[in-house]
Amino acid sequence: MHTKRFVKNLVSALAGWGVLLLAGCAVGPNYKQPDAHAPEAFRGETSTQTNSLGDLPWWQLYQDTNLQSLIRTALTNNYDLRVAIARVEESRALLAQARSQFYPQVTYGGSSGYGRNTLGGGPYYGNTGIGRGSDFAGDVSWEIDFWGRIRRLSEEARAQYLATDEARRNVQITLISTVAQAYFQLLALDKEMAIARDSTNSFGQSLKLFNDRLHGGVSTKLETSAAEAALASAAATIPDLRRQMVIQENQIRVVLGFNPGPVARPEGALTNTSLPEVPAGLPSDLLERRPDIRQSAQLVRAANAQIGVAQANFFPKISLTGFFGEVSPALTAFSGGTLGAWSAAGNIAGPLFEGGLLKGQLHQARAAWDEARFEYQSTVLNAFQEVSDSLISEQELARERVEQSRAVTAYQEAVQVANQRYLGGEANYYELLQEQQLLFPAENALTQTVLNQLLASVELYKALGGGWNIPDQK
Repeated sequence: MHTKRFVKNLVSALAGWGVLLLAGCAVGPNYKQPDAHAPEAFRGETSTQTNSLGDLPWWQLYQDTNLQSLIRTALTNNYDLRVAIARVEESRALLAQARSQFYPQVTYGGSSGYGRNTLGGGPYYGNTGIGRGSDFAGDVSWEIDFWGRIRRLSEEARAQYLATDEARRNVQITLISTVAQAYFQLLALDKEMAIARDSTNSFGQSLKLFNDRLHGGVSTKLETSAAEAALASAAATIPDLRRQMVIQENQIRVVLGFNPGPVARPEGALTNTSLPEVPAGLPSDLLERRPDIRQSAQLVRAANAQIGVAQANFFPKISLTGFFGEVSPALTAFSGGTLGAWSAAGNIAGPLFEGGLLKGQLHQARAAWDEARFEYQSTVLNAFQEVSDSLISEQELARERVEQSRAVTAYQEAVQVANQRYLGGEANYYELLQEQQLLFPAENALTQTVLNQLLASVELYKALGGGWNIPDQK
């Protein structure tokens, strides 16, 4: 009972002293977010609206149900995201370790034994007889954070934890963008495959026609050979497209956390995919959206706190310690005849001469802060560039798509007219062949332009920190 009362009184006293001493100021600079020099508007932004594409959840941006299913699966199974989540949990545990220093550290220990000519467990010349003894005691120690060293360590750990969580969110946004881009590329390959097959069928029909005319004595071997060469060239693109499709499917499956295999998607989905028409928003808002910028800002905060830790190391460490326990001549005597033992003390320890160690640590911390600050400003600058590049790409690709569509329509009409002229004997085969050979590359170019538009919209969504304000899962 006496021991319990003493422990209670000792802890209360330590707490009271700690509260008084904690009133001391934490040394080191307080955190201030570095200047970002945000422009008034993104270069390439034509809208004056303040809402942003980055505020949309991904399931509203991508209306394809197959793509939505792939993204949900990736957010559940992807190993890079799992690694990022594990790192968040690791940082959370490190933060708990840093915060534990705010509290008293209580330990216990005991021993029991017998011996001769010993003192404190070691040999001692005393010419005494054999003796026995036991002890069981607890120790309390508490570093008083008078200079703010522990507070700065906790601040640094918390910033590192938040930075890791922002890194996880960045992996998540990157994962969504990766799946969407890979899916659109697969749809573009489907479209190119359809064009290649149409081209092969068209050249095959021409070859059959020329063979019939050759057997009828109307055509020549030159025309059939040219038609056969055009057919073979078109057919040769199909195996390579099939190879690219399998590789693209395997890539998507691995991103989803599965073994290589096919990926289900509807036919003709590329041309049915709509493009978002939401503005980019304000550049200043980008600083709060992009997880990589937020992560970089937390790393600056952590580096800033480390300066305070380095400065606090110049000052003495003040701690309170206590000891309480029981001692007895033998282990069996703990039930009676024991003696109480206790002590309470204040300790102070500080550096006198360490050969420039502490100054070197302080200079290192300040240089690390400069490094983190420059990294933050570089990240912000790159983010502005990525948004501007995506906006310009969307605008110019939209104009390119209009012209490519006009070209395809014109070539289709030219092929139709050339075929009619050839069948009517008003033109030779080479006129028809020339128009056919111009049509199919134009159709592929239009497909690539549509794909580039979709990829640019994904890049813009990612550059704006798309989905920053939504839950991790839908």
